[in-house]
Amino acid sequence: MTRAEASSPLLPCRSSEKEFVLKQKQEKESTQGKEKAKRVYTEMPLFLGNAKDISKNSIKTDGKKAEEARAKETKAALASVHRSSEHRNNSNRMHKDKDGKRGASEETLGQKPRKGRRRKGKPPVKIIFLGGIGEIGKNMTAIEYGNDIIIIDAGLTFPDEELPGIDLVIPDISYLVANKNKVRGLLITHGHEDHVGAIAYLLKEVNVPVYATKLTLALADNKLREHRINRAQLVCINPGDKIKLGCFGVEFINVNHSIAGAVALSIDTPNGRIYHSGDFKIDLTPVAGEQIDLSRIAEIGREGVKLLLCESTNVERLGYTMSETVVGTTLDHLFSENMNRRIIVATFASNVHRVQQIIDIAVKYRRKVALSGRSMLNVVDAAIKIGELTIPEGVLIDVEKIKNYFDREIVIISTGTQGEPMSALTRMASGDFNKVTIGSNDTIIISASPIPGNEKMIYKVINNLYRKGANVVYESLEKIHVSGHACQEELKILHSLLKPQFFIPVHGEYRHLKRHARLAMDLGMSENNILIADIGNCVELTPDAIQFGESVSSGSRLVDGSSLEDRENSVVMKDRKHLSEDGIFVITACVSERTGDLLSEPSVVNRGFVMPNNADYVSDIRRIVENCVEQTDVRADVDSSELTAVIKKQVKNFIYKKTKQNPVIMANIVRV
Repeated sequence: MTRAEASSPLLPCRSSEKEFVLKQKQEKESTQGKEKAKRVYTEMPLFLGNAKDISKNSIKTDGKKAEEARAKETKAALASVHRSSEHRNNSNRMHKDKDGKRGASEETLGQKPRKGRRRKGKPPVKIIFLGGIGEIGKNMTAIEYGNDIIIIDAGLTFPDEELPGIDLVIPDISYLVANKNKVRGLLITHGHEDHVGAIAYLLKEVNVPVYATKLTLALADNKLREHRINRAQLVCINPGDKIKLGCFGVEFINVNHSIAGAVALSIDTPNGRIYHSGDFKIDLTPVAGEQIDLSRIAEIGREGVKLLLCESTNVERLGYTMSETVVGTTLDHLFSENMNRRIIVATFASNVHRVQQIIDIAVKYRRKVALSGRSMLNVVDAAIKIGELTIPEGVLIDVEKIKNYFDREIVIISTGTQGEPMSALTRMASGDFNKVTIGSNDTIIISASPIPGNEKMIYKVINNLYRKGANVVYESLEKIHVSGHACQEELKILHSLLKPQFFIPVHGEYRHLKRHARLAMDLGMSENNILIADIGNCVELTPDAIQFGESVSSGSRLVDGSSLEDRENSVVMKDRKHLSEDGIFVITACVSERTGDLLSEPSVVNRGFVMPNNADYVSDIRRIVENCVEQTDVRADVDSSELTAVIKKQVKNFIYKKTKQNPVIMANIVRV
């Protein structure tokens, strides 16, 4: 008797023995099937979770077919063991999407990322914005994980009318200084001032290696030498290079921009890949260098991008940005139309490709080239040394020697496209540049567009050039300038190639950031996966969420000569604004140390203060000072603080009562 028969309460009759054996066999097969299904279900999440690691080890599989097979197998396994709906939802969350990226379930995608929703035991990657958000210029971003920080760009911006006397504005780097032991390197995307201009101020306080392409490093080196920083660690990289900085892996991607050597950054972090676009456009016919590496960008997208940080400067412009070759065509016909006139071309010094085109066309029309402006001379010198700029021998001449040539034999390449007060073109227009005098036989080509906020200054320069009889050509008249930034269709291409899970627009004013967020939503991204940050914000990135963390110390630092001042707490700027708005009164009184009497008539001097109806309040103010001296015990007031305070208060009240103005009052007491 078999074991199955012994355990059965009723023995089957002999006629049905065959049927009984068959039934036992079916039950055994069913049990084995269930056990197999359990094993498949248990192992499935682990296999899927390591799929990315498998691909890194070059194990090649047919992704789509394998995915379909795994989906069918999972479904069959779940059906065989009758899993609960909770198990089914967990399985859905572990499935891959069609592109091979791990995705969230339908329930998770629609939810807003909430504070605290993160994987246990794994800290977030922090993206800290120190500049370039909600503004044009001053770009600086830090990415932090554990004990590692990398910095992207160290830019500056130029002061506006609210900052009288200030030379430059740079980011507040106090957070980086406080954590300088964590900083592993500075990555510079390209050599424009708004990305590299503050490098010397950063390296003075945080001495770290700098990674950039050769032209960017050459421009950075000029700035470091000006500040007498001679021991900086400058590491030259090429597009396609990969480096390791702490826990971060960084790949440099070739892009097109209005300066040579521009790159984007693909940054592998413990919580996923971050793609930083830098400044870019898609130029399929660049005048020099390679096209933007769209094939590598598409490959990065297929590998998976967790977070995209993308520039937003031209997001309001429809279509595509024109190619740099358009400018060359326009320049050629302008040179042809002005054969007998002297030509002066103003352009950005850093736009080496534009400068090369101007020089090539000058050679074609047998003209000598003179350079004007310190930044132009520095950039051209650096570009020649590294081979980015090629100038035939004998073409360049000193600007002081242009008087030895006819007008038809000269081209002057100048700075001053933004109407900067001390730039070469602005001084030419105002007649303050002794090396070049503007006349009726001059054609001025302004090969640039006004940066937002600079319109009034540049149009003032154009008006002054017209007054001197010159012919002026600028962007609204000819296709003499093309932007280096991507327009809407190019931004859409980048988004579509990368397919990021999360998105933060950068490099633009707030209106640009909002418009870029809308563009991403038009492409299908959920509003819940987009954040609009501000300077000082810390964004925390986990494997499945993005959220705002605790803000850090941030703001702007003002460079005035060799001094630095915090903008938000600057007493100097408050005083300067006060002086510029209301003027100043300086009162000096000479008193006897022994008797406390006035020894002479008080001196009253005012500057920047408009007297109403030509009224003269000086005599009245003198009488107020005399009364204050009589009412104060000068001998007991050893440091004159009491007398000074009384004079300031009474003079201030008098002026406000008479004029409704509130000038700065300074009182000096001289004790003899």
